[in-house]
Amino acid sequence: MVNAQAFIDGLNLQVLSPSTQTEWDIHAAEFNRPGLQFVGFYEHFPHDWPQVVGLTEMSYLESLTDDVRRARLEAYFSYRVPCLIVCRGMMPSQDMMELAAKYDTALLRTNQVTTRFIANAMNYLNRCLAPRATLHGVLVDVYGMGVLITGESGVGKSEAALELVRRGHQLVADDVVDVCRITENRLIGEAPEMVRHLMEIRGIGIIDIKAMYGISAVLASKTIDMIIHLEPWKEKKAYDRLGLTDDFTTIMDVRVPQIVLPVRPGRNVAVVIEVAARNYSLKQMGYSAAQELDKRLSGRAGK
Repeated sequence: MVNAQAFIDGLNLQVLSPSTQTEWDIHAAEFNRPGLQFVGFYEHFPHDWPQVVGLTEMSYLESLTDDVRRARLEAYFSYRVPCLIVCRGMMPSQDMMELAAKYDTALLRTNQVTTRFIANAMNYLNRCLAPRATLHGVLVDVYGMGVLITGESGVGKSEAALELVRRGHQLVADDVVDVCRITENRLIGEAPEMVRHLMEIRGIGIIDIKAMYGISAVLASKTIDMIIHLEPWKEKKAYDRLGLTDDFTTIMDVRVPQIVLPVRPGRNVAVVIEVAARNYSLKQMGYSAAQELDKRLSGRAGK
């Protein structure tokens, strides 16, 4: 379901004829341009999609006689479409306005050209209809990488994030991260509105990162590119020392690279997270220091 008023506000639409419907039964980011329906072809008509009228459709309607146009529009609106958006700032005919009101269909208008509006509206619906989950962790933008810091309560996630902010990086969410999957392999994280820009530091309490460090220290949302999982240092555990293999975890069916980072007194976790983000960026560009070392050792062994 899509909230009608949120859709109108989110896409900056003008209401030409209101509807009593507060929600639309929309389940996919799809739009229909009803050119075929205006000529009378209704087989496979996706009447449950938002409808978009551009210059071509409007020009065709204007070419019809008043009686024919009204009959075509009457048949069209009888399918109870959720809404009809007129693009390019065009003014619909009086009979379109009347029939939209008769069938309780929201008639809306945008000044955008048709293709651009559909692209923007699809992005909006993808975000609106995306699967969502809530995770415990801290999301920070580090050198353009969205780093989700996870770990048990009290392990030092917020303190590490605070040090990253102090070093010029940006906080997205602390403690609670709302995550939505906007594509098959892309996750976006943001903070719940109630706690946006706020951070809890044990022994101090709640602090406002935006007020303390300025608007440049916070972000509204960020892709989740990698996960840093903090855990207390375990002496007998064998931690990865070379990085020849990559570990992943799955969030909402999306595989995300993960690094397990042991924490102990005296270790600057924020600096290590910075290095991890830079190293991941290099791997994305095709360079791996671990593989380079492996090549050098293999070359020396072959001599």
